[in-house]
Amino acid sequence: MSESYVIIGDGIAGSSAAETIREEKPDADIAVITDEGEALYNRILIKEFAKGKLPEAPISIHEPEWYDERDIDLELNTFVTDIDPDAHEVHTHASGTYTYDKLLVATGGTPTQLPVDNSDADGIHHFWTFQDARRIAEHAEAADTGTVVGAGLLGIDLAAICAAQDVEAKYIMRGNRWWRYGLSLDGAEIIHDALEEKGVEPVLESGVNGFKTDDDGNVVATIDADDNEYESDFVGIAIGLNFNTEYLQGSGVETDNGVVVDQYMQTNVDDIYAAGDITRFYDVILDEYAQNGSWGSAKQQGVIAAKNMVADDEEKEFRWVSSYSITHFDFPFLSFGFPTMGDDECEEKYSETEWRRLSFKDGKLIGGVLIGDIAPQGKYKDLIRNEVECADQKEILLEKDFDPDKLAPQQEQ
Repeated sequence: MSESYVIIGDGIAGSSAAETIREEKPDADIAVITDEGEALYNRILIKEFAKGKLPEAPISIHEPEWYDERDIDLELNTFVTDIDPDAHEVHTHASGTYTYDKLLVATGGTPTQLPVDNSDADGIHHFWTFQDARRIAEHAEAADTGTVVGAGLLGIDLAAICAAQDVEAKYIMRGNRWWRYGLSLDGAEIIHDALEEKGVEPVLESGVNGFKTDDDGNVVATIDADDNEYESDFVGIAIGLNFNTEYLQGSGVETDNGVVVDQYMQTNVDDIYAAGDITRFYDVILDEYAQNGSWGSAKQQGVIAAKNMVADDEEKEFRWVSSYSITHFDFPFLSFGFPTMGDDECEEKYSETEWRRLSFKDGKLIGGVLIGDIAPQGKYKDLIRNEVECADQKEILLEKDFDPDKLAPQQEQ
């Protein structure tokens, strides 16, 4: 009898896992279950579509035929209600049951709704799926005024969409700067200036108390924490994700703001693995549990999970240095590793549009942010991968044309 693999979720983690399993096990039964109505698409490009910069065609990665050609059973619009680890079964809303030898959980998350009045009004958008992007593009194109809530990497995508669609927008942030956990005031100032140049005004140290609607339930204004009222017939909210773990209740799978896995993507329950945004994984470089929502990280986790699901011998570790880039401005922006963690840091501003910050833990580089010049990223990521102790050589690390050969050999430190 052939082995059976079930994957819940058809994002890049789930799809990469399915492809890897098929390569490793040509005769295995593989089923991919997703609650979305379309197969894998590029989540990185949907923001360009929402900005009106791309047609739909380049965004889809896999058509249903891709799964047919690989003899992978793709179940769209299918909701998993629960799993039974003892019976090795996955149950769905349509009473369909899938039996597995190995199971992969790769369901990601759902955007968090702002807990204020009228936060579900028409014209208020969350940005996560391709369908979200379609609605946002259509509405933003017709809107004149807007607000964006959420000072993170998804929030700034919504701000850039407003700018590209000529929506006069306020960008409301709780702290005194954008992405305050990753940037200092000097770094954030570059982003603030760039937003204002594009017609998006940062509103700092504020929040949202509620929204006003018209008689038809459409949003017309945003009320901030100081009771200032901003006209807004378009609102974008990005304040975090609620991870989709409801169907795991009663399964015994450990969750902690996501699904907890080891460096092999294995949960605490036999034959159940997890990959992608939903994981709280053990990072072997960082030497602690971490989370990462980047596309590259999710793809690699899917591959590693799949290899370990089919393995008969040595397991493969997930060892990865992630990166996340923003291309909304006239200068590049890139974060890598874990720039919001660590016990030490250093930074340098080189010009009005060029800045660099590095984060360290236990004397080792673990992450950073590059604005204006992202060329050194590969050198820094190599230091992270090789776990080089270099925190005592910050002047060299921050040289504009950083040369790792100038660092003292580790044995001399």
